[in-house]
Amino acid sequence: MNTGTKSDPNYKVIAENRRARYDYAIDDDIECGIILEGSEVKSMRVGGTNIAESYAAVEDHELWLVNSYVSPYAGAKTFKHEERRRRKLLVSKKQMSDLWNATQRKGMTLVPLVMYFNHRGLVKIKLGIAKGKQNHDKRASEAKRDWSRQKSRLMKDHG
Repeated sequence: MNTGTKSDPNYKVIAENRRARYDYAIDDDIECGIILEGSEVKSMRVGGTNIAESYAAVEDHELWLVNSYVSPYAGAKTFKHEERRRRKLLVSKKQMSDLWNATQRKGMTLVPLVMYFNHRGLVKIKLGIAKGKQNHDKRASEAKRDWSRQKSRLMKDHG
């Protein structure tokens, strides 16, 4: 996947869920397309999108993004969109069955990590297949992160 270098003018991060990596242990991630209306895409180009409280759900062999916020676009007079509507996500049948198995059998959840415009200018969303962390897991990951920071400082000063 293209990570958005300076030579790629179309790549742009729209919204990022930074809290997801703190609250969940991400096992795997998957890139999905999303069905949007015209005023939603224009609003995303301007800014004002939030995926922090949203989640994805598999219902009736379809994948949905629930509770994501796209601010209303001021230029859209007649064809305005709902701000918190459910949006359909596009994945292959194989990926859909894998996601269904992960959520139903293994007790995982689907968390949106980042929404972005790809190199072709299309809106994509990266979903993480995750398991919720307990408080002691969060403390352990925070201690590990602090230790790695201290270690890098020590190496820089003494090494």
